Amino acid sequence: MGDEVDGHEVDRSRAVLLTRRLAVLTGTLVLVSAGVAHAGDDPDVGAGKCQVIKFCVDVGVGDETGGSGAQAGGSQGGSDSGDSKVKCTYTKVEPKPPADHPAWKDKNPKKNDLYFMECSDGGQDNPDGFVVVPTDQQPPVAQIDPQVLAQRAVDSMTLLGPDIGSPKATGKYTVGVPMWMWVNQSATTYGPNTASASAGGVTVTATAKVSKIVWTMGDGASVTCNDPGTPYTSSEGMAQSPTCGHVYSKTSVSAQSGKFPVTATSTWTINWQGGGQAGQLTEVRQTNVQVAVGEVQVVR
Repeated sequence: MGDEVDGHEVDRSRAVLLTRRLAVLTGTLVLVSAGVAHAGDDPDVGAGKCQVIKFCVDVGVGDETGGSGAQAGGSQGGSDSGDSKVKCTYTKVEPKPPADHPAWKDKNPKKNDLYFMECSDGGQDNPDGFVVVPTDQQPPVAQIDPQVLAQRAVDSMTLLGPDIGSPKATGKYTVGVPMWMWVNQSATTYGPNTASASAGGVTVTATAKVSKIVWTMGDGASVTCNDPGTPYTSSEGMAQSPTCGHVYSKTSVSAQSGKFPVTATSTWTINWQGGGQAGQLTEVRQTNVQVAVGEVQVVR
């Protein structure tokens, strides 16, 4: 019984919303009685009939984006489950507003029906929310832009800056000695990282991976590495890194806090496909570390 009352109140709230939207277009306030039938209702008020009104709203036609379309007399859909799907509901306006009402957008009300569209993400192609549909046809499925879904998929990923393995803030580095730079690899710091997003029957899958890392070394130099770098081992001695390295020519003594500010900026390249389309997006992330560089002390 409680659910029925709650549902009744929701329908009345929606009716008020539709009325206000319609009234805003004409600059007039229209008194409306929501057409929601329940046992014991006054027959002159229930079942979509109007009372002391110019026109009323009959709430009872719904459609979830990507579904089979609106069916008179019932509604479907529900709250957003957090699965990146957008749900849209179409509510039929009955009786129809006058022929000169702006909501018709110059369309003939004798050949068309008027629906109000609400989407769970708030996105609507038309600012007033009204959709004109030819009589006896179902409201159109919302047009989905695959690239928008691709961005939603990317937003659901946790793309972070590089997980710097070297240089370390606690390390001690020396002028003239090759520094090997590398990053630790994971789905969130280097990739690949894959996610999908769906709406309106369209699913887009995106895969992100770091394509390059640009290191600014704090001494005015910049190094671009197209891979994660090679971890140093003691057997390499004084050799330079084969993939990603730098040699400091001065100490960090004169730098702020006595350390060089090193920044590793990663460029994530995201390839996506779905909805009959494919494309590429880019995201940028960075990580900072302070590096102390000294000189070799010669003992005589």
